[in-house]
Amino acid sequence: MILTIYIFILSYFLLGAIGFFFINRKKEKAVARKSWTKFIAYFFIIHILFFSITVKPIFFQVLVGVILLIGAFELFGLYKMAGYKHSGFVIVSILIYVVLGAGLWMFGTMDNKLVLFAFLILSIFDAFSQISGQLWGKTKIAPEISPNKTIGGSVGGALFALASGFLLHGLYNNKWYVVAGLTLGIIVFAFLGDIAASFYKRKFDVKDYSNLIPGHGGVLDRFDSLIAGGAWVTFFFLMIGY
Repeated sequence: MILTIYIFILSYFLLGAIGFFFINRKKEKAVARKSWTKFIAYFFIIHILFFSITVKPIFFQVLVGVILLIGAFELFGLYKMAGYKHSGFVIVSILIYVVLGAGLWMFGTMDNKLVLFAFLILSIFDAFSQISGQLWGKTKIAPEISPNKTIGGSVGGALFALASGFLLHGLYNNKWYVVAGLTLGIIVFAFLGDIAASFYKRKFDVKDYSNLIPGHGGVLDRFDSLIAGGAWVTFFFLMIGY
């Protein structure tokens, strides 16, 4: 099963590489190089998380803790850099972050097949939203908050994620409506997490939380959707009593 899932992931990366080729073929070399750097960094990030979930789940829990800790430093770092302005906004943001972080932490302790299913749906939505947006996205959703997020990109990412949820439903065996609700919620929360993280940055007039991850920016630039989407999985199962 794990080998099949891994081949599935590699197939999606191949599809993504083809998309990146068409995206970058007419761009300047420096711009294309930066784009491919982002793709390669994402390749390694997905592999690290995938193998931590499948080989030694405790490693994934450790990674979740590291992500949340660095993310908290990044949130406070922007607040400090701005001279401690917008204190009320920051307090509310941190409270939301703590709730989502607790949800993500609980998510990391769940059955590894469920964690893997949710992680794959999150990653597919995130990746193909960007690829679809660059290929076909024209109408921006919230240009003042997240300039690169388009309707075409979000719809494309959602369609890929929903189709993948159908293909991968055997990984997480449950009633079809549970899998459907789980998948739709992951997509919505991943999208909202991305928007919320972008809104926080715009409040402090910065492009990225940091430059820690080549081509991506900071930890929250890369893992905002994982934090929100993972938290949704926890909240979902608490709501339905599983």
